[in-house]
Amino acid sequence: MAESAQRRPTRLLFIQTQAEAAGAQEITRLLAEQLSKPAISGQPEFEAHHLFLYRKTSGCDHFENAHFAADPRPQGISQNLAMLRRLSQLVRTIKPDVMLTFQHFGNVVAAPVGRLLGVPLIIANHVSPQATISRPVALVDKVLGIAGCYDEITVNSKATWLDYQGHPASYKRRLTYVPHGFADRTVSMTQQEARAKFGLPADVPIIGSVARLNAIKRIDLAIRLLPVMPDVHLALAGQGPEAPRLRALGAELGVSDRLHFAGEMPSSEIGAFLKSLDVFVFPTSGETFGLAPVEAAQAGIPVVSSDLSVMREVLQVRGEPCALFVDTTDTASFAKAVRAVLSDPLLRQRLSECGQRLREQHSLDAMVDGYRRLIRRQPKTSEDRLQASGQLQK
Repeated sequence: MAESAQRRPTRLLFIQTQAEAAGAQEITRLLAEQLSKPAISGQPEFEAHHLFLYRKTSGCDHFENAHFAADPRPQGISQNLAMLRRLSQLVRTIKPDVMLTFQHFGNVVAAPVGRLLGVPLIIANHVSPQATISRPVALVDKVLGIAGCYDEITVNSKATWLDYQGHPASYKRRLTYVPHGFADRTVSMTQQEARAKFGLPADVPIIGSVARLNAIKRIDLAIRLLPVMPDVHLALAGQGPEAPRLRALGAELGVSDRLHFAGEMPSSEIGAFLKSLDVFVFPTSGETFGLAPVEAAQAGIPVVSSDLSVMREVLQVRGEPCALFVDTTDTASFAKAVRAVLSDPLLRQRLSECGQRLREQHSLDAMVDGYRRLIRRQPKTSEDRLQASGQLQK
């Protein structure tokens, strides 16, 4: 019996706030998939489970070993208490050896539950930009980190690492830099085939984005390009609370006929959607990494992005930018950058070739290895710690 227990794979529990098809959920899917692969012995070292505080869409229903504490999002005190009870029940049933919490509510809600229930190792993950975190939640997160509720805290970019350098030393020493890796989104179909798949027009310039339709992504800035670029269409993949307002804005500007909402789609279809685009636009106001534009650039689609330090960090290879960076709140400047990509074949080629080398910069294997070291409690490398300020410039 004891020998059988020793052979049991290390049980991992990935916990997030909401179940939907978005970047953080894709990262945990990739981690779970890769870590659960059989080892050389033929037996998997890890067994992965996913737990979401609530089910927002069906975008994660296909995840293996997926669990939901509430469906749909709880409202009011009684429903939230019921969600907490269900969360506790699921953690007791799954009996994880390691809990990995993602997003700010995933961290501050699930980590204390895991600690109270005796989960041996808790790894929190900062995948939400600071701009999306309210002061009360940020304060709770700081207290939990200082108190040791989190054993480790990962950040996915050097820009995010810097965001937390004002925290006390007892918080900062738990920080580990594990840059995101990503799945290859290149597909073999032609652009015409990809456009037909999504019902997009065949012979017009199409710009587009893959993003959760919430305020921080600033998709309205992309829609405002259409009146000044009358031959261009905009295609959007994703869902979120801003969708009605974005549709209304398109109608107000008189561009609804050139505005295409593809809706939420599984990760397996993202590559085909990207293939349908001439330019990927990303007018976000805050990110910790920006998975969608990195995937687009690696698939060979030229990217025009908000000029944020984190975007300049992740969309470059050995100092060479793989995108154009612009103040996307300035419609004229944003449109000028998009026009430059559409009209200049040499620029398109340069951005595409650089983007296709991003796999060197953001290796899926390196991300998985980084988490594997944390789960095994192996010593951190100097890159993990990023203690020397000079390293931040590399």
